[in-house]
Amino acid sequence: MASSLGTLIEWYDFFIFGSLAVVLSTKFFPSDNPTAAFLSTLATFAAGFVVRPFGALFFGRLGDMIGRKYTFLVTLLIMGFSTFLIGCVPAYETIGFMAPVLVLILRLLQGLALGGEYGGAATYVAEYAQPHRRGYWTSWIQTTATVGLFVSLAVILVTKTTLTKEEFSAWGWRIPFWISILMVGVSYVIRRNMKESPLFAAAKKEGKTSSNPLKESFGNKYNFKFVLLALFGATMGQGVVWYTGQFYAMSFLGKVMNVDSTQVDTIMAASLFLGTPLFILFGWLSDKVGRKSIILLGMLLAIFAYRPIYRAMYHSVNLTEKTVVKDSETLKRTSKVHDKIATDSLITFHTEKTFTDGSSLKKDSIVHWAPTGPVIKDGKPEAAKVDVAVTVDPATRWKLIALLFLQLVFVTMVYGPIAAFLVEMFPVRIRYTSMSLPYHIGNGIFGGLLPAVATYLVTNAKDTGHAEWYLEGLWYPIIVAAVSLIIGFFYLNGKDRNVED
Repeated sequence: MASSLGTLIEWYDFFIFGSLAVVLSTKFFPSDNPTAAFLSTLATFAAGFVVRPFGALFFGRLGDMIGRKYTFLVTLLIMGFSTFLIGCVPAYETIGFMAPVLVLILRLLQGLALGGEYGGAATYVAEYAQPHRRGYWTSWIQTTATVGLFVSLAVILVTKTTLTKEEFSAWGWRIPFWISILMVGVSYVIRRNMKESPLFAAAKKEGKTSSNPLKESFGNKYNFKFVLLALFGATMGQGVVWYTGQFYAMSFLGKVMNVDSTQVDTIMAASLFLGTPLFILFGWLSDKVGRKSIILLGMLLAIFAYRPIYRAMYHSVNLTEKTVVKDSETLKRTSKVHDKIATDSLITFHTEKTFTDGSSLKKDSIVHWAPTGPVIKDGKPEAAKVDVAVTVDPATRWKLIALLFLQLVFVTMVYGPIAAFLVEMFPVRIRYTSMSLPYHIGNGIFGGLLPAVATYLVTNAKDTGHAEWYLEGLWYPIIVAAVSLIIGFFYLNGKDRNVED
């Protein structure tokens, strides 16, 4: 519980940035191009994932030399203070380009800290657990990533509902970042009183710890072979399945389907709440039937199910297929002076519609208006900004929760057993280092880049007029998971590697 609590808080800190990506894009980046600002926010979000392998190397080495406990005490403090400070950075309008620069630096520190946290927590728990129950006990660590995301969404929802929309936009979005420092303080006190892992303590007492974990992990050809197999045959595919089922799904609901942000949070939170127990189930099951078979089956199901699932999600909220309630449509027009061109105006067209199935639409189109009329670009009025919010009916909301839950089944299959799978591949003396690197490359690089890459593919397909443009972002996780599935099936064939302690 102590290990899981600290790891949960670190994931909360790490994911609060992604959970607020839409809001942060308006605060830390120029507002004249919303799409570019959102992509820049996703790129900053992804930067935290990219540096995770470096954190794995740095803190993994420390963990194998001085101990698991003290290493993930340090990572906890780095993560907590970095998250708190993100909530203190002034907006772009106040300090200009220093805002995104400072946020990027703090995001990189978050990534380094998480790179050292996960391997330490998973190793620590595994080294306490009985060998035949490692899948079950380490699966509690696996829940922390999803629960951390759930907690981040819950905190955001409470903050949004407590404050007005204007208050949340002005300063309320900072509260979830500030709360982090309180949670980190509690976790630090708990972790400080923990004892060292018994297996590591015994190895250290007997003088069997490694003096150069990096060299032994990656300079030894036999061990390095298993590092590569763990990466390309397991964690690479696991990473993209994890991030598709949670972060890309959330981005898809908000940016592609234009579902109201509060509804996105509640739909995601409900599916996460229902799906989280499955981590424990598949971790326990991996003790009975093996880790690899469950992980690879999860990848296989995801590969074939993603496109039908996302097609069903999109069409459930596709307004072109809905009927407007008669006389429900309203249109209001307001104007203000252009910020940069004194002779021009910005006209806001506010539209509201209600549909027969109970869903509704609110749309604000801000058009650049010159004295001679609307400014025309590419044959149509230039929209400075378009905000669309679709509120779905209860039946559709439950349908979306079910479709997200189905994706979480795949997530829990690949992620529930992965900690025990990785721990058992490497000996105690270099375990922290050896397991951390493939995990964080698979999740940090292949998984962490997924939201930005998939969003780019969708945007590009939409601009070129592709018929099913909204599905194009799925090719990235499908291809990566397919490659990992093939490598894992052929080169991790037979029993899971289990290094005796």
